[in-house]
Amino acid sequence: MQSQMYHGYRVWGHAILQQEDILLPERCAASGTITMGGKLVEASGVLGHFDSEEDAQRAGLVWARAWVDAHG
Repeated sequence: MQSQMYHGYRVWGHAILQQEDILLPERCAASGTITMGGKLVEASGVLGHFDSEEDAQRAGLVWARAWVDAHG
């Protein structure tokens, strides 16, 4: 999980480990969360699946910053 401050909000990028079949490589589902003052403002659903935790977290952060830009 990665977080950063963005225009007064705390934005989070999450990577949720997914493994549907033991014979397939592990993948990570991405999601994003926005908080302010420790309270939830908005959360995404699954944004997509990625081959690495870093890519999934980055996708969550990109979504969260875009949400703030559109609603903040």
